[in-house]
Amino acid sequence: MITVHHLNNSRSQRVLWLLEELGIAYEIKRYQRDAKTMLAPPELRAVHPLGKSPVIQDGAVTLAESGAILEYLVERHGNGRMIPAAGTPERLRYTYWMHFAEGSAMPPLLLKLIFDRIEKAPMPFFVRPVARTIAQRAKAGFVLPNIDRNLDFMEGELQGRDWFAGGEFSAADVQMSFPLEAARARGGLDAKRPRLMSFLERIHARPAYRRAIEKGGEYALMR
Repeated sequence: MITVHHLNNSRSQRVLWLLEELGIAYEIKRYQRDAKTMLAPPELRAVHPLGKSPVIQDGAVTLAESGAILEYLVERHGNGRMIPAAGTPERLRYTYWMHFAEGSAMPPLLLKLIFDRIEKAPMPFFVRPVARTIAQRAKAGFVLPNIDRNLDFMEGELQGRDWFAGGEFSAADVQMSFPLEAARARGGLDAKRPRLMSFLERIHARPAYRRAIEKGGEYALMR
């Protein structure tokens, strides 16, 4: 039985979703973020030294990193499902988007979250103008332009196709769901990019996605 060490409002939600898509039995061990810091609890360090989620245990295997987990689950338990055939253009796109999600899409979204918090954080009055100016300039000069560039790129890549790897739904779409959910919550993704919004509508309508939400809890990304 696969155990998913599941942190609320985190990347582990897409692990639950993939397991539901594959019809694999699993159990959930739940953890809650600290209400003030929004960090994972220290109990996760007993599972993996980094103390982060997601982490899965499958027999003797303990594995972290959502992308690695999704690839492991598809290769070990997928029986050819959720991954394009080797040597095809779709397989190359699949590999690209599996890495793009965390390597390119998420960093500027995370930076925006950090700088937004700096702007709103309580601090001595004489420090506040400087800190807020730095945060605003960083967002305007680097963070927001990169988010927009990434969103425009992703919007263009869905022209003529429903899914990122090609015509068939795959684990790459599960992987890409998190940055797009985050962009919708705090990165400016809206109706101006209709293909990405349609992608979110399609995944939200999938029965396996809804089952994962029911089992993992409401999915409200931090703003």
